[in-house]
Amino acid sequence: MGNLVFVAKEIAADETRVAASVETVKKLISLGFDVVVEAGAGALSRIPDADYNAIGAHIGSFADAAKADVVLKVRRPASAEIAGYQHGAIVIAIMDPHGNEDALAEMARAGLTSFAMELMPRITRAQSMDVLSSQANLAGYQAVVEAAATYDRAMPMMMTAAGTVPAAKVFVMGAGVAGLQAIATARRLGAVVSATDVRPASKEQVASLGAKFIAVEDEEFKAAETSAGYAKEMSKEYQAKQAALVADHISKQDIVITTALIPGRPAPRLVSRAMLASMKPGAVAVDLAVERGGNIEGSTSGGIAEVEGVRVIGFANMAGRISASASLLYAKNLVNFLETMVNKDTKTLGLNLDDELIRATMLTHSGVVVHPNFSDPDQAIVKKGEV
Repeated sequence: MGNLVFVAKEIAADETRVAASVETVKKLISLGFDVVVEAGAGALSRIPDADYNAIGAHIGSFADAAKADVVLKVRRPASAEIAGYQHGAIVIAIMDPHGNEDALAEMARAGLTSFAMELMPRITRAQSMDVLSSQANLAGYQAVVEAAATYDRAMPMMMTAAGTVPAAKVFVMGAGVAGLQAIATARRLGAVVSATDVRPASKEQVASLGAKFIAVEDEEFKAAETSAGYAKEMSKEYQAKQAALVADHISKQDIVITTALIPGRPAPRLVSRAMLASMKPGAVAVDLAVERGGNIEGSTSGGIAEVEGVRVIGFANMAGRISASASLLYAKNLVNFLETMVNKDTKTLGLNLDDELIRATMLTHSGVVVHPNFSDPDQAIVKKGEV
């Protein structure tokens, strides 16, 4: 019998995704794993139990997690779930570790070896495992779809015998993965699109998608990107200049979509109530950072808020609103990562703690929190190469 992989049914009320697809279960079985899928795990992603069963997975219950060598999840396990896992199990999920040190300590006490998929390094080898990109890509797309559904006018310019409908003006704030997809989607729908970002490299990317770039392009702007490709936090002076430019631009927009997140920090406030108040009647805004405090003043997580006459969409888990697509991509990210832990010749599971992917994503191991960003300095950190 091979190592057992347990695919959990998510218990969070707003989580519609699942950590395995039919394709990835096939892959897991080919790698030598036995796979148990918790009954109903894929239902909200349009994957019935029968589809998993047909390709060799067993349909089980949460009790099966107690025998699993590997647990695949979308979100970090809750206390009740942790209590049901066997000591030494590998748990892979989107762990949201920042500010959740107590939860990490709980996983460590349970003897779990846990991995945070969102800490995957942005290197060529790990591109197929990058959950932030796969899920943000879909979130950017869905943000435009939600905005278009809420906006009570047409998006493209339409010339008819009865008159001309002007194109909607869409402004995307933050040109990372989500922002670029939002730009592309809004352009496909026929909107006039503009965008802003503090990273100089984004100007060319925005222009390549047919959108206009809006930014104060001074010396600070030219140095505003980390070596890892993330946005740096800007000085108060720059933020003030940029805010003035953006405020003027927002007043002319029909739809604003904000996508700005800095890893491990609260979301930066980009749009004030005063900016919203300056927008046209019927304007719409989408806050993709609402789960981290929000980019838009007055946005509410989980719904649509009316703020200064603007309908501000603050749906949590935007990618989960298109769960069938999101799950397929997320599951592929997971299996690609898990495959790096498998010996292809013996089809056995083993951790190489010298592997840069393991070291970057491992949160807990051997009873302690081992990730340097979250560990207690008084703990014994796992030794290099130790399993």
